[in-house]
Amino acid sequence: MSDKNDLYTDDLYTDDRGEMDTIGTQPVADVLPPPHLLVIPDEGVKVTLTLSRDSVAFFKAEAEKNRVPYQRMIRALLDEYARRHR
Repeated sequence: MSDKNDLYTDDLYTDDRGEMDTIGTQPVADVLPPPHLLVIPDEGVKVTLTLSRDSVAFFKAEAEKNRVPYQRMIRALLDEYARRHR
């Protein structure tokens, strides 16, 4: 695994599996988070909620553009709202 300060350089184009280690001619900083930060625990609670048709239509359209479930977008919005107002 790479350290967060690692840079990829031109002299390392591919490894023995054919994976790229560089992009173009400039070194690229490794900005990916470690694996344990990619997994977000889901401690969800199911609720029944009545939303306006316009709101649901908006989230469905945006979710389709971003290729994610619209429920996930609504949940993320509510989570962020709660986080900011705690």
